[in-house]
Amino acid sequence: MTKDVLINMKDCNGGIKHSGTENKVRPGKFIVEPPTLLSLGFEWYIEGDENHNATVKVWYRKKGDHSWKEALPLLRIQNEESIYKFYNNSIDYITPNMFAGSIFDLEPDTEYECKFLMIDPDGVEGDSQKIITVRTRPEPKPYEGGNVYHVYPRDYKGHKIEPHFPSLIAAYYTGWCEADWAVVAPPRVKPGDTILIHGGVYKDDWTFYGADIWDEGMGTPFQGTYFLTAKGTPEKPIVIKAAGDGEVIFDGNGNFNLFNVMVADNHYFEGLTIRNTYVAFLAGIKNINGSSGITIKRCRFEDIDKGIHCDWSGSKNFYIADNVFIGRHDPNVLHGWTNLPPRTSPYPYEKCLSEYAVKVCGAGHVICHNYVANFHDGIDHATYGVPDGYPPYGHPDVYPLEEVLRRDRMFVSIDIYNNFITNVHDNFIEADGAMYNIRVFRNLCISAAYNALSQQTLFGGPAYFIRNIVYHAPNSIKHAQNPSGLIYYHNTFASTKVEATSSSNYHFRNNLILGWMPSETIFSADTFTNYTSSDYNGFYPNPDAKYSFIWKSPPFNKLKDFTGPREERKFATLGEYSKATGQDANSIVLDYEIFENVPRADIDNVAKIYKAEDLDFRLKPDSVAVDAGCFLPNINDDFTGNAPDLGALEVGQAIPTYGPRDE
Repeated sequence: MTKDVLINMKDCNGGIKHSGTENKVRPGKFIVEPPTLLSLGFEWYIEGDENHNATVKVWYRKKGDHSWKEALPLLRIQNEESIYKFYNNSIDYITPNMFAGSIFDLEPDTEYECKFLMIDPDGVEGDSQKIITVRTRPEPKPYEGGNVYHVYPRDYKGHKIEPHFPSLIAAYYTGWCEADWAVVAPPRVKPGDTILIHGGVYKDDWTFYGADIWDEGMGTPFQGTYFLTAKGTPEKPIVIKAAGDGEVIFDGNGNFNLFNVMVADNHYFEGLTIRNTYVAFLAGIKNINGSSGITIKRCRFEDIDKGIHCDWSGSKNFYIADNVFIGRHDPNVLHGWTNLPPRTSPYPYEKCLSEYAVKVCGAGHVICHNYVANFHDGIDHATYGVPDGYPPYGHPDVYPLEEVLRRDRMFVSIDIYNNFITNVHDNFIEADGAMYNIRVFRNLCISAAYNALSQQTLFGGPAYFIRNIVYHAPNSIKHAQNPSGLIYYHNTFASTKVEATSSSNYHFRNNLILGWMPSETIFSADTFTNYTSSDYNGFYPNPDAKYSFIWKSPPFNKLKDFTGPREERKFATLGEYSKATGQDANSIVLDYEIFENVPRADIDNVAKIYKAEDLDFRLKPDSVAVDAGCFLPNINDDFTGNAPDLGALEVGQAIPTYGPRDE
């Protein structure tokens, strides 16, 4: 489907687009996305505003409060094109005409009023204001009124609390068998029930046919997998957690998948150690099935290839928090994966033994306060392809885009925050394949051999990257395959460079961007739209670079151009770049002396793994980065001093907790 066809489709509110230039804006359908614990996401579809000057201001308040607080405006999205070409296949997606955006750092399980005002100098035809009441999601917790079942290891000799069972399968189902009768027994557990696993090792010889005849084994079938098929509810999840009397170890004995929860809606796991398996939790597979409401808290993953996997677009509301994921890669040396001959790389090569800690798809997921080390990737959104229902088949006037996309299958409203990720081959975090309101904030990311934060590709956005710290990586961001709709606010990027390639509609504010490799351009932008913007940043250019800044865009008299040639403009200094482009007019040049203790990474030992305890990313109170930023509502309202500081950390404020929290 061509871009021209899509732009002339019926609008998302059900009316037919009028011909000719339409600079007035006409508000249409308003969507409230699935809420998370801390964030709310919204979409507002429109017609018109072809000159791209409409805006939507946002305010919010707790239900019952009198004063409104300002939030970031919604991001204007205007038929940007995202193309992802790989091998003999490709993705070509055109965003609708719309606004989208988020409100941040709210309180869980709290009702908020949110107000939206659409403004256009050319006029607004229709209802320009919306006031919506939305409740944030509560943190999942066990239900206190259900049945409690106890599981003890087979070598346990002490007193056992009734009712008790020798394995998880025996407690979960009304019977168990390691032979042909394995699938006969229905589930015992009901919504709200809890299975307490007592300390010990639970390891099945899944090749032992008929182990139940001798009262041995864990009850898993020949795959060695715990297939869990009951369903809880959000208020009454089915709980499987450690009893608190010693470490609970589920050992996969080298199997492919230990816990299969692809149909196990609203299951809650806590305090378990999972090891010696290829995929610890399999929660969904594209075009097959997947679950919703999965909670995995305070678990430890080790000797695994993948921790949690779900690429089923209908999955919703996972809560993955306070876990430890340890991959199989060498913890002492940073290895790469792109340097097999004939490629060259400064990093030693290592096979991919552990692909990622977490990969999800769907809506409403929260992945927070996890520790991830020694993987190929850290935390990913699945590279799913175009959203379900796209492109619409048939006559375009009959199939408006917003009506053919399956609302229950859209990749929206996902939070990834306060994670500590270190030693990865490829990317710390991937927002790849997401649509609207994926939020990546307050993550600490140290030592990557490739690109730190990836958006390959992004369908419209916004993808928010806010107050993340990236240290020791070749590139802080990975723009490829034409992502659109990216927000970078208050990040500390101490990496070789920031290279935003072949993208559209992205915006940088209040970032610190410090190089560490000689000769590399510190900041380059390649954009299809002349409404991409950058300002109020701090740069430390790489020594010996011929050009420190590059801005490539359509001719400045064009709003956007996805097919014509773009003009590449190269500059040695910040001043030359700002004067010629109008970008970064309020940005400054600085160096590593702004930090309390962050040395420039060692260019002679790129494979070194840096430790968080040896680094202090706080700004010195007298540094030039202090008070050098701009105000961003709902992001830096509580700044100290005369203006917000640059980077992830504000002087005088507590350092966020990265990784698991204390109980």
